[in-house]
Amino acid sequence: MSSSLNQLVSESRIWIYGAERALTSEETTYIKTKLQEFVSNWVSHRRELKAAADILHNRFIVIAVDETQAEASGCSIDGSVHFLQGLGAEMGIDFFNRMRFSYRDAQGDIHTVSREEFKELYRSGKLENDSIVFDPLVKELGELRQIFERPLEDSWHSRMV
Repeated sequence: MSSSLNQLVSESRIWIYGAERALTSEETTYIKTKLQEFVSNWVSHRRELKAAADILHNRFIVIAVDETQAEASGCSIDGSVHFLQGLGAEMGIDFFNRMRFSYRDAQGDIHTVSREEFKELYRSGKLENDSIVFDPLVKELGELRQIFERPLEDSWHSRMV
């Protein structure tokens, strides 16, 4: 069953996949359509999952499941990973490189860079402690709503610089 992220409880489990670059509006539309098809048919041990998916900032795919009705099993989670791997391969977009970091610059634009580039930006002063970073490791929808975007100094990213 497909729902909007806004209709799921804060404790809903989430997975975030960041694209290596900003998606075009055409790519975003196509991916959103594919995501809705996927979550509409997502099951765990033959039980329908109350799930939702969206793309934030034309860059971050979020898949969520309200596990109060049915928990996502290992097999169902594997299914979502395989789905995104296939979608990425089809579109030539890597959603699985965890060694990339996304941040907002002083003008509010979002950038995604390698770990080394991130460190260099910090060393050169282009990235500061109050720079906003995106945390793709948040585990629940409530965290997404509250701390997905936060200052570098309040994030695990600070250990990387």
